Amino acid sequence: MTDMPVVVLAGGLGTRLLEVTGDLMPKVLVPVDGRPFIDYKLRGLARLGVGEVVLLVDHMAEHVRAHVGDGSRFGLSVTCLEDGDSPLGTAGAVARAAPILPRAFWLTYGDTFVEAPLTEVEQLLGDGTDAVMTVIQNVDRWEPSNVTISKGRVVTYEKGASEGTHLWLDYGLLLFRRSVFDPFDPAQPLDLSEVVREIVAEGRMAAWQVTERFWDIGTPEALAATERRFVASGLWEQLA
Repeated sequence: MTDMPVVVLAGGLGTRLLEVTGDLMPKVLVPVDGRPFIDYKLRGLARLGVGEVVLLVDHMAEHVRAHVGDGSRFGLSVTCLEDGDSPLGTAGAVARAAPILPRAFWLTYGDTFVEAPLTEVEQLLGDGTDAVMTVIQNVDRWEPSNVTISKGRVVTYEKGASEGTHLWLDYGLLLFRRSVFDPFDPAQPLDLSEVVREIVAEGRMAAWQVTERFWDIGTPEALAATERRFVASGLWEQLA
């Protein structure tokens, strides 16, 4: 069981899912086999040994807060934090939440289902390592790969890279020291990719390789594939 909280980015507009949501629900509440996706996400984190989750919400935040509550029915303690008057971006929202976070924490996305041995990965934090990115050897299978690793380090991170450029893909589960976000103004919008690129350039990010693919609901096609997988595997019964 990990002592570190997991910060979940759950404030996206879900523009690529508008044909599904009709902008009537936040993306994380999109149903998968009759259940909001966030239910799978939170139960999955509990199964990984997580006890505390901080949900960073923005678009239709009140709906997410009402559904999740205090997280107890998922076996978790959940806190919801809203961006405020204007969206802060993925890293800006984390910088705003930093005062309530411990010295190290996990970060993941509300629209992906991921798994990794958290306590093992946490051992990689040390001198010269302020962050860890879980990566999967993708070779452009599911989407263009965006990461190059060497000797256990992330040496290149290129969001939006062209196909054939990299072998590895950011798996969507990262570990950070809180100090990584200290230089950034919590009142200013900031994308997480900018933060990641900076610490990669400074050689401060390790890589942990996973082999099982993630499942997501970012597009209608991905949603359909995820639903088929969850139904076929009986995932909810495994998580319940």
